[in-house]
Amino acid sequence: MFPTSKRIFVAGHRGMVGAALMRALRASGAAGGRSPGAIELVTREHGALDLVDQSQVRQFFASHRIDEVYLAAARVGGIFANANYPAEFIYQNLMIEANIVHEAWRAKVGKLLFLGSSCIYPKLAPQPMAEHALLTGPLEPTNEPYAIAKIAGIKMCESYNRQYGSDFRSVMPTNLFGPGDNYHAQNSHVIPALLRRFHQAKLERAPAVVLWGSGAARREFLYVDDLASACLHVMGLSADAYRLSTVPMQSHLNVGSGVEVTIAALAQLIGRVTGYQGAIEFDPTQPEGPPRKLLDTSALRRLGWQSATALESGLRLAYRHFCAQQATAAA
Repeated sequence: MFPTSKRIFVAGHRGMVGAALMRALRASGAAGGRSPGAIELVTREHGALDLVDQSQVRQFFASHRIDEVYLAAARVGGIFANANYPAEFIYQNLMIEANIVHEAWRAKVGKLLFLGSSCIYPKLAPQPMAEHALLTGPLEPTNEPYAIAKIAGIKMCESYNRQYGSDFRSVMPTNLFGPGDNYHAQNSHVIPALLRRFHQAKLERAPAVVLWGSGAARREFLYVDDLASACLHVMGLSADAYRLSTVPMQSHLNVGSGVEVTIAALAQLIGRVTGYQGAIEFDPTQPEGPPRKLLDTSALRRLGWQSATALESGLRLAYRHFCAQQATAAA
């Protein structure tokens, strides 16, 4: 007889990260040669399970045997969204984390992985930003409510591990992009925003695309399927290996590509990927954020994982998905 299947709940499976986790988990079951039904993925649409509602989350865990949780559900957005909806960002993210972590503990879930963000680190943290930089300085004001919620999620996992001996882990990814990204004109992050702008400029045959800042700021990006690969790698570690790899009292791991690029170079890449042939100009009178944001991912590399998707390759994959999405919307 086949062994009892492992039931894995992916919270936020419709989002960019959650969808990538679903792809990776399905592939891992096939690649691992596991018996049919050895992995059972459990998901719920928002209409069926509101993660902000504690009673609904409690009922869900009480009614379903769950062995592992990937907590990818979150309220997310770019600078505009963070600046205009700070209450929603801090409230919804705090409630989602608190409900899932606590109810997973109550239900005796074996493992949980909490996904955070590199914005948890101080605005002026030394570069590259190591895990121990957490809580060593003020946060970037524009996304402080979101960052505080994510820090609380890390500390919840740490606290339940310390008090109850649970196995709740946390990873902090760098800037992500890929299939399922948000291409909203105002609420998107840098890569989806630029892909949309350059695509539109190509269609309109615009003579130039003007970007904010000098173009000298440097950023790190990670293709979302690489993050999913890292998540499965971290969850596959023994409890001792994970614990020994983290800083005492700060049990999270950074996930990044380890490669940084200037915004100017990124714009050139996106221009090439989208086929835009006009000029790329910069307006240095406009803000561009901190000069550099790079994660120190040496701890995860020592554990045997590193990213596999080069930036340009990832951009081409993302642009292909964006074009397909546009075609579907038009149809």
